[in-house]
Amino acid sequence: MIALFLIIGISALIVFLFMQQASFGKSPSGARLERIKKSPQYNDGAFQNQSPTPTFTGGGTFLSVMSDFIFGKHERKSPDYNLPSVVRDLTLKPSLKPEITWFGHSSYLLQINGLNILVDPVFSGRTSPVSYAGTKAFNGADVYKAENMPAIDVMVITHDHYDHLDYETIKKLKDKVGLFVTSLGVGAHLEYWGVQKDKIRELDWWESTSINAETQFTAAPARHFSGRGFIRNKTLWSSFIFKTSGYSIYLGGDSGYDKHFTKIGENYGPFDLAILEDGQYNAFWANIHMMPEETAMAARDLKAKVLLPVHWGKFALATHTWDESIGRVLKKAKELDLKVITPLIGEQVILDSIMPESHWWATAPEADQ
Repeated sequence: MIALFLIIGISALIVFLFMQQASFGKSPSGARLERIKKSPQYNDGAFQNQSPTPTFTGGGTFLSVMSDFIFGKHERKSPDYNLPSVVRDLTLKPSLKPEITWFGHSSYLLQINGLNILVDPVFSGRTSPVSYAGTKAFNGADVYKAENMPAIDVMVITHDHYDHLDYETIKKLKDKVGLFVTSLGVGAHLEYWGVQKDKIRELDWWESTSINAETQFTAAPARHFSGRGFIRNKTLWSSFIFKTSGYSIYLGGDSGYDKHFTKIGENYGPFDLAILEDGQYNAFWANIHMMPEETAMAARDLKAKVLLPVHWGKFALATHTWDESIGRVLKKAKELDLKVITPLIGEQVILDSIMPESHWWATAPEADQ
């Protein structure tokens, strides 16, 4: 019995010490927490979705989902060759029209009206609190690093999950970022990591902040969750509506399919471009990530002229094949007569001008074997 207590005690101590690492971030406290408590989205000590959102669906449980992910036999979760990419000098003056550079998964650079806007950058190679474990980027997908980024006017962080908020990336870039725009509560992590408080603007759903006279971000609902440790939903998760002179762009973050897309489309659309998640889905967590067909439907609900699918092409965070999502969303988009752009990682996209549509994943070396 004594030995059992010793084992339990030592295990608890190891877990406690592991969780003290800076990469786990910091929970909101003080004035930030008092503001959070006043949010319409905050109830019973946590943020809530607009619709009831059980964590697991389709009969899944935490143990069964983890067992399936780790031990289940799943074909081609990751490509077995180096993904093709385009390496460009991002410090060069961009186009006069909106220019987008996708870095794989949900990280991308939006250059528009003289602003460099970096969204959910993850350049450390893993979606993990540590560098030695966790989901690793596909071969060839990690060609861009923090050091390759130009000076950033605005960094947008949609929520605090590791595949959207990366400790190592923030530490490397924080001093070359003018302003951080993020969801309510996420600023606690940023401040803990050394970001100056006056450089952080945290938004609740439907709150807006202006960057200049013609540029505005508005936080909007998403159907998801948050958390970097054992405790969930102490910080908010959001999508963002980006309006600037001549253009409207929807920055989707992570979200399951729900009624908020229609409301946003009616109140803020149409959008010149919707950047929406398309990957890392499963029937066991269908409330918090969209199936590819739903991604196309969400773009339609938003009244988007063009869809850029992201949240795929870099990390395997679900059990579907790595390129299944893009094929499925294209099929549904064709039914809806919706234009979809499919750039390689790093390939130049210029709205209304250079709009890549190649099926590069289908012509890669693996497809010819």
